Amino acid sequence: MTAGGAADVVYEVADGVAVLTLNRPTRMNAWTPGMEAGLHAAFTRAEADPEARVLLLTGAGRAFCVGADMDSAEGDAETAMKAPPAREGDFAQRYSYLMGGRKPLIAAINGGAAGVGLVLALFADIRLARAGAKMTTSFARRGFVAEHGSAWLLQRLIGPMNAADLLLSGRVITGSEAEMIGLCRALPDEGFVDEARARAQDMARMCSPRSMAVIKSQLRAAWGQTLSEATHLAEQELEACICTPDVAEGVRSFVEKRAPCFSTL
Repeated sequence: MTAGGAADVVYEVADGVAVLTLNRPTRMNAWTPGMEAGLHAAFTRAEADPEARVLLLTGAGRAFCVGADMDSAEGDAETAMKAPPAREGDFAQRYSYLMGGRKPLIAAINGGAAGVGLVLALFADIRLARAGAKMTTSFARRGFVAEHGSAWLLQRLIGPMNAADLLLSGRVITGSEAEMIGLCRALPDEGFVDEARARAQDMARMCSPRSMAVIKSQLRAAWGQTLSEATHLAEQELEACICTPDVAEGVRSFVEKRAPCFSTL
C-alpha cells in the first residue's frame, strides 16, 4: 500500500508494526517535496490505524535518505524550502511532528543518512542503525546552516560537544561510532532489517499502547521540566492508569506467564 506522494513513501502494516518506507531507491531516497508530503500522509495514517502500535521508518535499497535531491527539478532549494501547511507547537512543525505522535517511532537507518535524511531519524524515539551505515549532518560542507531544529535537538540527544562536532565538521560517522556517542543503537549489517522489525514487533506485542503513549508524552514534557515537575506529572499519570484494564491485564499476564493482550488506542 502507498500513502501520499504516489509511491515515494510505501505504507504497510503487519504484526502491529506500520512500516513507512522512503521509496526512491534509484536516487538513494534523496528528499523531495513529494516525499515530504508522502511521509506526513503515511505518518498520519499510521497514527490513526488501530492495527499499528509501533511505527518503523526506513529506506528502500542501499540508503536511508541521503538528503535533498539536488539533481531533481523538484528538489531545488527554493521548492524544497516550502513546507506543508503550518502545524503549531514544538512537536507539530515541519519535521518535529514525527516526535509528537502517540505511538513509538523507530528509525531503522539501513544505509546512508545525510542532511534532512539524518534530521528525520533524529526526530524518532529510537534509532537503530547498521553498524556500517554512514551518517553526516553535511550542512556546513554545503554552505547551509543547522537546519530544521537540529542544533536544538542534537545537543539534547548527544550533548553540546558531540553536537558541535557533527554540525561544525560535517564529517561522516558510521553506525558504530554513532552508538558510542549515544545517537543510536548499532546492529550488525547482516540481518539488520529483520532485527529492526523484530524489535518493533516485540514492542507491539508486549507493551501497552496506552502506556507507550503516556510515556512518550512524559519524555517530551521532561525536556522542559524540573525533577519536581516531572515527578508530579508521573504521580498524576500513575493515579490515572492504576485502575485501567491494561494494568490489570499486565499484572494478570505476568502471573499467568503469557503474552499480554492490551487494548488498542
